[in-house]
Amino acid sequence: MKTAVVILNWNGADFLKQFLPTLIKFTQNADTEIIIADNGSTDNSLLVLVDEFPEIKTIVLDKNYGYAGGYNLALQQIDAEYFVLLNSDVEVTGNWLNPLIDYLDANPDTAACQPKVRSFACRDKFEHAGAAGGFIDMLGYPFCRGRVLGVTETDAGQYDNICEIFWATGACFVIRSAIFRKMGGFDADFFAHMEEIDLCWRIKSRGYKIVCIPESVIFHVGGGALKMESPYKTYLNFRNNNLMLYKNLSQKKLKKILSLRRLLDYLAAIQFFITGHWKNAFSVIKARWDFRKILTLFVEKRNENLLYATIHTDNTILNKSVVWNYYFRKKQTYSRLME
Repeated sequence: MKTAVVILNWNGADFLKQFLPTLIKFTQNADTEIIIADNGSTDNSLLVLVDEFPEIKTIVLDKNYGYAGGYNLALQQIDAEYFVLLNSDVEVTGNWLNPLIDYLDANPDTAACQPKVRSFACRDKFEHAGAAGGFIDMLGYPFCRGRVLGVTETDAGQYDNICEIFWATGACFVIRSAIFRKMGGFDADFFAHMEEIDLCWRIKSRGYKIVCIPESVIFHVGGGALKMESPYKTYLNFRNNNLMLYKNLSQKKLKKILSLRRLLDYLAAIQFFITGHWKNAFSVIKARWDFRKILTLFVEKRNENLLYATIHTDNTILNKSVVWNYYFRKKQTYSRLME
């Protein structure tokens, strides 16, 4: 099999019923198989698959291992040249897959890619998780072509060029299986959130490229498993972002960047308190505490990353602060940020 389109499903029965028919319709290819990996669902997802989609291959995991661990376990059971990791809350469009696979076929130095991601609810706008390709700033804050912090742009074709990016979105992440396995897959200790950026950082540091192919378009609901305001999502994002920095930053930058992030994280907690989001504020504080508590468990991972890294300066990492430019200089779009 050349391409495996793998949906990691957790309690997504409604999404499967809504979006799987369109995926099947637009993924008619003898070299491609659609596979559902169920991540310990407690709803009627498995019954829906048996009754309504009996032709779809299913992998059943015994519990919820999170996005990172769930995909690692599922992909161990799949033999394909390319893995397409697709969220259950994604509506694909006609000819969505061919541009992605064709580009990887023609560019062996590219390890992974993503399509253009637009919002399912506001279909002319980019979607928060990925937009037209992901980047990070000097302090590790993610942003995208088409989305900077809380601002998402209208898609007017301004980012329709193929572009080298820093990270590809987990909503639709296409990667060579050999490289996924070479990198050891996702870091399962992340559970969910930031694991795709961590993996992409490792990929980039070892000399491979990651790109966005805007010819391919998908529509993403977003927040399908954890809603945007979820305190648990806040916890995972803050904890995992710091773990990602610790694992991948050079020794020269590590102490300074982590010190700045500690300050900014506590300022974020204060902002949550002031705006009445108390649970989110406590989530940030807990994320900081847990980050320090488990840091020793990541020393070996950091040493391994530094050992195998061949590129230590990446021009797809923005050498300035997104937070400063967004709040104080009002540069709230990708094009303004890059001025």
